[in-house]
Amino acid sequence: MRKIITLGLACALGMMLPTLSAWAQSPAAPAHTAMTVGAGPGSGAGPASTCLKCHGNKAAVTPILQTPHAVRGDKRTPFAQDGCESCHGDSSKHVASRANPPSIIFKGKNISPVAVRNEACLSCHTSTARMNWEGSAHETNDKACTDCHTLHASKDPVLVKITQAEKCFTCHTRQRNDSFKFSHHMMREGKVVCSDCHNPHGGAGDTKMLKEFTINETCYTCHADKRGPMLFEHQPVRENCLNCHVSHGSNEPRLMKERMNFLCSSCHSAASGSSGGAFGGAHSIPFRGPGTSNFNSALANQRQCLNCHSQVHGSNSPAGAFFLR
Repeated sequence: MRKIITLGLACALGMMLPTLSAWAQSPAAPAHTAMTVGAGPGSGAGPASTCLKCHGNKAAVTPILQTPHAVRGDKRTPFAQDGCESCHGDSSKHVASRANPPSIIFKGKNISPVAVRNEACLSCHTSTARMNWEGSAHETNDKACTDCHTLHASKDPVLVKITQAEKCFTCHTRQRNDSFKFSHHMMREGKVVCSDCHNPHGGAGDTKMLKEFTINETCYTCHADKRGPMLFEHQPVRENCLNCHVSHGSNEPRLMKERMNFLCSSCHSAASGSSGGAFGGAHSIPFRGPGTSNFNSALANQRQCLNCHSQVHGSNSPAGAFFLR
């Protein structure tokens, strides 16, 4: 057995000798076959190094080297393909003379048309959350990707929770005003941001560019306790949360559209055959003193409908037809 093993090792060594000899005669491989783009201007790292010879000392340019776009090890990224030209197009004339701008310019006086700028982005970013971009509200209003996104930044402000809302508020000023009201979703505080509810690249269902197909399904992603199904349903709730609430901010508690009693009475009025609510019927007459059978209405004495009908979103109680406690 020992002779067989020895013979086998000898044969294997004989087969390896030519390969080892060739490797020993070849020149030593360099420690780094290609320097990264982050090495700076003149690194010989490919197309990006040509641009960095002039633009490498500009604070508005170099932060892109810290972003996923500059990862040369990932073949999907711009810097792994054609460097800066992946987004800015053929820039050979610009390299020859600064008087000639790059093919695609995203900002400044020579800015390219919106369709051209968006095409540069959509050549890579077409799937998942961006698949409904065509025909979306932002696309039909000629919004460019770079109107919201900042590519030459280590962290894109629109992708950071604490700064996202201010970026959106540059156009959506009404929603900015709502964010300062007494009751509001905490957008400015960075706890609930626009993209938690909306898909700025287009939604599959509702016209408000929501992430989910309907308003209610979007609300249920956070307010799951209101989803149901309930044994006793409150139909306005099931129809649309916005029948009672406003989404960005209100001067009434709980993001209500108006004061609770007024809101309930908009449906539950005396004319509807309900309890009379805060208006109409004997129960709307203010208290007239001892000995009268009439008492103050909920509106007159500041009581609220929810003092009794607390399960307004629906009830699972066998006695919950009136959504009582």
